[in-house]
Amino acid sequence: MARRFCFIPDPTLKAKTVEDRALLELIEPVAESLGLDIVRVRLMGGTLRRRLQIMAERPSDHDIAVEECARLSRAVSEVFDAADPINGEYLLEVSSPGVDRPLTRQSDFDLFEGYEARLETDRMIEGRKRFKGMIAGTDGENIAIDLDGEEDTALIPFEWLVDAKLVLTDELMKAGAEKRAARNDNTETED
Repeated sequence: MARRFCFIPDPTLKAKTVEDRALLELIEPVAESLGLDIVRVRLMGGTLRRRLQIMAERPSDHDIAVEECARLSRAVSEVFDAADPINGEYLLEVSSPGVDRPLTRQSDFDLFEGYEARLETDRMIEGRKRFKGMIAGTDGENIAIDLDGEEDTALIPFEWLVDAKLVLTDELMKAGAEKRAARNDNTETED
C-alpha cells in the first residue's frame, strides 16, 4: 500500500523532506508530553536499512539527559508500532543536538548569537548559496550574520535557509564544557 504524505509548510528546519515532516507530526506531540522540544528529525539511508535520527532537548536549558533520550525513544516506538509510518526496517536514534548543533528555529539564532555558523540557502544570494560567519541574532524574519571577510552584517531571510549549523570552534567547545560542568555540579548537589 502506498503511503500518502500531505505537504504542510514547516516554519523551521526541523524536517527536510515531506516524509520527515510527516514523521515530525507524529513525534512532536510525544516529545512535548515528555517536556522536550524536537530540534530535528531526519530519515536517512536507502530502502534496505534506514536510520531515523531524532534530536531533542529540554526547552529550559537546551540540554537532554541519556534517560530522557531513552524515554523519548520508548514513547516514539509505541506510537510508531501503532501508526507504522515507515516502510521496512529502520534504526531509531534519539540524541542531543550536540555542541555543533543544527540551527533549526529562528529563535536559535538569538540563542547562539556570537557563535560561528554555516548557512546554506535555497537560492543564490550575490552569487552564492553558502555562508559562514558570526551569528548576530535576528532582525524581523531575517537572520543577521557577520560574514567572514566582510564588514557589513548580512540579513538572510530565515525562510530561504535549507541548512544551518554551528561551527565547532574553541569558544563553542569551552561553552559546552562549562555547560557540562554546571550540569554535573547540579547532579551532585541533587544526590
